[in-house]
Amino acid sequence: MKKITLLLLISVFAAFAAACGSGTTSTTGDTAAGKTVKSGPAGNNLTATLSSKDGVLRKGKQDFTLTFTDAAGKPVDVGSVSLNFHMPAMGTMAVMNNPATFTTTSTPGVYAGKTDLEMSGEWQAQIKYEGPAGNGSANLPIVAQ
Repeated sequence: MKKITLLLLISVFAAFAAACGSGTTSTTGDTAAGKTVKSGPAGNNLTATLSSKDGVLRKGKQDFTLTFTDAAGKPVDVGSVSLNFHMPAMGTMAVMNNPATFTTTSTPGVYAGKTDLEMSGEWQAQIKYEGPAGNGSANLPIVAQ
């Protein structure tokens, strides 16, 4: 009876550990940062990639990741970053600008971001950076749900 209980306990622990994952890149291209929302050129032969847990940005407060990579896909430290979610004026609706705040992560070139999008719809993610990789920018069109 003790052996069965021990085996069951080990099986439950192994299943839990497998479900939690290791936080590394998987074969489907998902990373610890989540799934890609949008990716595009950011100057200086770099690519900026915006990711979220489920690959979607939504109206309201949320966390996301901004990653800068070189041509080989290796993260590159770009120094200070800023991102403004911009929606132009439409009809009687005023221009909207929702800035993001960032903290660095343990991986250079990967930045943890927070924002609060006022509404769903089409936004321009206006990204700028300045630092060891030079100065650069990217404008990524995204749709918030």
